[in-house]
Amino acid sequence: MKIFIKAPAKINLSLDVLHKRQDGFHEVKMIMTTIDLSDRIELTDLPSNRIQLVSQHRFVPNDHRNLAYRAAALLQETYNVNRGVKIALQKRIPVAAGLAGGSSDAAAVLRGLNRLWDLRLSLPELAKLGAQIGSDVSFCVHGGTALATGRGEVITPLPPPPSCWVVLAKPTVGVSTADVYGQFNVNQTIHPDVEGMVDALYRQDYHQICALLGNALEPITMKLHPEVAQIKEQMHRFGADAVLMSGSGPTVFALVHHESRMQRIYNGLRGFCDQVYTVRMDGEPNMS
Repeated sequence: MKIFIKAPAKINLSLDVLHKRQDGFHEVKMIMTTIDLSDRIELTDLPSNRIQLVSQHRFVPNDHRNLAYRAAALLQETYNVNRGVKIALQKRIPVAAGLAGGSSDAAAVLRGLNRLWDLRLSLPELAKLGAQIGSDVSFCVHGGTALATGRGEVITPLPPPPSCWVVLAKPTVGVSTADVYGQFNVNQTIHPDVEGMVDALYRQDYHQICALLGNALEPITMKLHPEVAQIKEQMHRFGADAVLMSGSGPTVFALVHHESRMQRIYNGLRGFCDQVYTVRMDGEPNMS
């Protein structure tokens, strides 16, 4: 038996970091939404309890270092599943980009194996399990648009944003999330208006959403990697309605209402950055 499942990327509309917790993680308050850039995963049931992961992407490991592999292993161990799975992973989301590609793959494997192995777990149960794998996995299990608090595992659903174009650009630099958080200083941070963004989503106010985009980590990453600031500047110059870095970076996204302006931004960035994508907001939650 086979199951095909999509693993969509996310962007952060708002990301605030409050303080470092005693467990070593940071307390965050952030709003995330899914976009229609997705990895594609094929799950094939295996009679033995072996986990096999196949990917053609040279930067994607095929063992326990891969979050999708760990998701399958965690389900096996937690629920004493005496079956295995072949995970065929087709990557479209850029790797190490601040778009939760690995977390989304893990979440998709949890949801897919829940059906393939007939475990009959609810989405909240899968999300709680996903929190053991990574901070963004809980959100990715639910999908859609949500406020994430705690270390990212406490999920409150929100209305999806108004439909618009999203232009993504990832510079060819590697960003260490640990390094970015390591330089975070709560007393030197400009905190975005997360509550205002929640209100704007409920009111479906596109202009206010654009005005309130904010990421407390962005100044740190831009200092470490000036390319991020250069892409932001280019996007503004080509007419984006709003621009922000996603997660700890380095991917920058522009929100655009008009297709002609979206095309102008895309064409302008193609000569400046290798990985550029035009997608739409998705923002609708997973049903199962």
